[in-house]
Amino acid sequence: MKKLIISIFLLLLFTLVACSSNDDTASEDVETDDTETTEEVSDEGEETEETVDYYQTPEMDFDLGGQTIKVVAWWDMEITGEDPDSIQARENLEALKEKHNFDIEYITIDFGEYQERITASLLANEPVGDLIRVGKKYTIPSFAQQDLVWAVDEWVKNENVFNLQFTEDIFQYEGQGYAFTDAKANIVQGLFYNRTLMDELGLDPIQNYIDEGNWNWDTFAEVVASANLDTNNDGQIDTWGLANPSVLERALASNDAALTAGNEQTLDAPATVEALEFTASIFELARPTEGGDWTEPEQFFREGNTLFFTGADFHYNGIVNDMPNYDIGFVPFPIGPNADGYRTYEADIQAIAIPKSVENPEQLLYIWEKIFDVQSIYDYPGQAQLESMFANKDDIENARLVMENLNVLDHFTFNNDVYWNFEAELLEGTAISTLIESHAPAFQAAIDEVYAE
Repeated sequence: MKKLIISIFLLLLFTLVACSSNDDTASEDVETDDTETTEEVSDEGEETEETVDYYQTPEMDFDLGGQTIKVVAWWDMEITGEDPDSIQARENLEALKEKHNFDIEYITIDFGEYQERITASLLANEPVGDLIRVGKKYTIPSFAQQDLVWAVDEWVKNENVFNLQFTEDIFQYEGQGYAFTDAKANIVQGLFYNRTLMDELGLDPIQNYIDEGNWNWDTFAEVVASANLDTNNDGQIDTWGLANPSVLERALASNDAALTAGNEQTLDAPATVEALEFTASIFELARPTEGGDWTEPEQFFREGNTLFFTGADFHYNGIVNDMPNYDIGFVPFPIGPNADGYRTYEADIQAIAIPKSVENPEQLLYIWEKIFDVQSIYDYPGQAQLESMFANKDDIENARLVMENLNVLDHFTFNNDVYWNFEAELLEGTAISTLIESHAPAFQAAIDEVYAE
């Protein structure tokens, strides 16, 4: 080892002497260039570590003087996960608390009284919190019209943190966005299906329709009808294709349609009419009600003799736990003729708003951004959830297909009875043209009532 070190030293010494004897000026130039290059590489190395390919709000320096930031929802929003992303977010929060001198409190209000309590607190100019989870149906237009919450567009730019669709589209009112969310994984809505029953009935694998790009309203109706069978030849159908009598909301969402758009009813829009006609036709094929409540379709599916159940991700674990002897899969709701891909949807969507009486909204959003600006270990939003929920790779990929495209239905912003009466008459077989003509005034009146407040 010593011999090696001595050899290297002699080699370096020889090189320096040779350079010096050839050209003093060249030696000085080379030395200067090496130094500058080293500094430049070092600077670039530091930039590489800090530079990201998305917008980040520049660092801010402020002291909140020990303020307790109150975060309000109908569940506990404290960051409790043990996955790497959650751990990093917690560490970010602790560093921010120390740097900006604040604490944080998570407040939970029962869902049954939630809307009433937060609305009353905002109207009294005594908000229950600084960051409040709100439903769109009572925020847009109502809270925005009354100037009860801040427009947050100018502070919500970081696409690594925020689901920008919520601010830039969903919670928009008169060109401004009034809420935000860091939840980038959209709800999974679609069809759960009984693979075991599918095999027993000798049906073609449902997944084939997805793989072949042929999962549309027509093929769905064909599969539903093919599962309505009298398997024991007693003259009574004993297996069914679909547990849900109404697919109205899913038909609307899957066809990029809606019953309302802003301050207008859209019952007679071509895409909406298509959804109404499809809903009526599927009702004729679905398993008939036995007089149960809204939980009846899920109970039908759990009996094991019904192929499809329209549901959301939050249904899955309960279904699987209650059906241990069945293989349960997931596919998107089929594509409507007016759409170019699969859709998920929300009819009661929510996000976070900042009361107008809060004096430092920019600082609160800065803190929220910096908490959740983590370099995720996951390949896509919701990966951990989907991989823990589904064991089948096809089910995971199918869920991803719908998560990427969210449609929001706003009819529950208005008098809910108007919607329920409309749906009931649709399922009773009222002609679509008659239905539209008779209910359009009620929808518009309900809309006008809200927008006039």
